[in-house]
Amino acid sequence: MSGRTPSTPSSPGTPSTSAAPTVTRRALLTASLATATLGACATACGTASGQPAGKVAVFGDSAAWSAPMAAAGAAMKSVAGLRLVPEINPSLEAFEQVVKSSLRTSKTPDLLKYWSGYRLQDLARTGGIADLTDQWDTAVGRGWADRSLREAFTYRGRVYGLPMNLAYWVFFHNPEVFAEHGLKPPTTWADFLLAADRLQRNGITPLHGTADGRWPSFIWFQEILSRQDPQFYDDLMNGREKYTDPRAERALRTLAGYVDKDWFTPMDMNHVDAAAAVVHGKVGMLPCGTWLGSTLTAAGGKPGKNIGAFVLPMADPAARPAVIFESSALVATVKGPDRTEALKATGYWLHPTVLKTFSHTLQDGCPNPRVPAANPVIASLAEKVRGDRLRLLNRFWEQGPPELVEATVDDLAGFLLNPSSYRKVLRTMQERADDAWKVWREAART
Repeated sequence: MSGRTPSTPSSPGTPSTSAAPTVTRRALLTASLATATLGACATACGTASGQPAGKVAVFGDSAAWSAPMAAAGAAMKSVAGLRLVPEINPSLEAFEQVVKSSLRTSKTPDLLKYWSGYRLQDLARTGGIADLTDQWDTAVGRGWADRSLREAFTYRGRVYGLPMNLAYWVFFHNPEVFAEHGLKPPTTWADFLLAADRLQRNGITPLHGTADGRWPSFIWFQEILSRQDPQFYDDLMNGREKYTDPRAERALRTLAGYVDKDWFTPMDMNHVDAAAAVVHGKVGMLPCGTWLGSTLTAAGGKPGKNIGAFVLPMADPAARPAVIFESSALVATVKGPDRTEALKATGYWLHPTVLKTFSHTLQDGCPNPRVPAANPVIASLAEKVRGDRLRLLNRFWEQGPPELVEATVDDLAGFLLNPSSYRKVLRTMQERADDAWKVWREAART
């Protein structure tokens, strides 16, 4: 979902916090996708006749993953006699429309780069994707996968996707800039606030916050809420708590306070520009998934030198330390033209040779614990997460019925553009949640 950087969604436009404008926006967006969808079909439906023997296409939504997928495809050739071929459509809406409309036909891609969590469950409900439980169990038995990730890829007890990356959501910073101003990566919430204040007093914008591209609007709500009360975050995202709860209001009030202190970048600064600003000492801290590493290095960053990352400390020191994670899913379709070879490929995806090539090209974390880290920053983060036994919480985008998450992202964008509206925004989000969870749970009973 994720600029469009790995596995992250994007969509233009200025979202609204009211229900009616959101519906209107979606209607207009659907109409405007006709041309984009035709282009997507030219890419995805090109796989309908299948690849030549020994090649399997992987349809995805991120241009940044094209080179890593191609590299992983070459590595798979060496261990399985199959080569993965990436096919990309970078429009989130067109990508999803093609996937969902093609699953019940014979003109569907063989393999997909998709999301975990509720979005994967939504796809599994169609009956159009393959059960990969055997492949998962085999990989875990060989030590090729972290068994704790299973739930994120499960629907009704069966596994329908294999983890591709393992991104931790962290705060990137420039260690050289921090050292210049007498700062170290914060280990307490007070340290974090001190760092933001000192950076601002020295002419550096402390924090990157943005609604650009729409999807990033959830980032700060996710980060603050999961540090103030990780159990409430998990319960809220799974429909067990309400947005009108005082704990959700506290999170938005906290963010509104940061806006009042002028701690954020302009809300139209994208992640590519923000990455460059961190490297060049203009922005202090940038919250994002570790997949942003390739963007930072492209801007001149050197991991361990002028690029570092830390897990945001807990605001509540009594809570079990937690970190947000994100992992894209490799999915096999039921009716793809190269289904036999696609299923064979899923059996080798988690192979150390394949995932080392993939994660090192992507410069991101790896779900196979036997694969060495891609760079020193990833290595130190993985060591902290495993050594401190941090609680893993799935990313906002994957948590909840997809239509609810989409609408809530729009609401949070509206809040970022008008922080004083937080109470109205929370009421609107809860009204949506009541309806969405009712529909989701009724569907689950059928």
